[in-house]
Amino acid sequence: MDEYIHILQNCPLFAGVAESDLRSVIRCLSARVSRFERGEFIFMEGTAAISVGVLISGCVHVLREDFWGNRAIVTRIEPGGIFGEAFACAEVLNFPVSVMASERSRVMLIDCKKIITICSSACEFHSRLIKNLLRIIADKNVMLTQHLDHVTRRSIREKLLAYLSSRARAARGNSFEIPFNRQELADYIAADRSAMSSELCRMRDEGILRFHKNHFELLEGTTD
Repeated sequence: MDEYIHILQNCPLFAGVAESDLRSVIRCLSARVSRFERGEFIFMEGTAAISVGVLISGCVHVLREDFWGNRAIVTRIEPGGIFGEAFACAEVLNFPVSVMASERSRVMLIDCKKIITICSSACEFHSRLIKNLLRIIADKNVMLTQHLDHVTRRSIREKLLAYLSSRARAARGNSFEIPFNRQELADYIAADRSAMSSELCRMRDEGILRFHKNHFELLEGTTD
């Protein structure tokens, strides 16, 4: 467990818990760490929503798929991030989304009831964890609202500009990197990859932006 402590210290679920207490908290939660290969599902749509996942290493995507298998990325989780908490806390019967490892990953899985239920030993940390969990869920609602703003735009250009503008604001500058490759970006904004790539090239030719792989620079060109 010692090798994971530095990651867990940066996890918002454990904010305010001292390193010296973190091991006791993990034992109290009966947490377990599992490994997942790239493309392997951690949670699958339709399975019981019981556990909360904390990403120790790697990267995972929260996905939605329609009847025909078309995939959309809801969000990307990086080390220290958590997932599954809203559904587990709401006690929904089944996950309405899937969570897949986009690269080899290690995940700490925790029974949600262990977090929100005061243990028999009256562990002093549960009130802290519950407060942290509430903050995480609130922050994610804000992020999902932003994602909704991106995917509900009418055209691919509008979707791209909305997303790239938000990344520029987060970076506090016009030059930044995005966490997605081209297919993942298309899945995230709910667009066809080929059509999206063509639109990016048109925007580059019009002097709106420059890009190389996942690095982008927004320019002063018109967006009409």
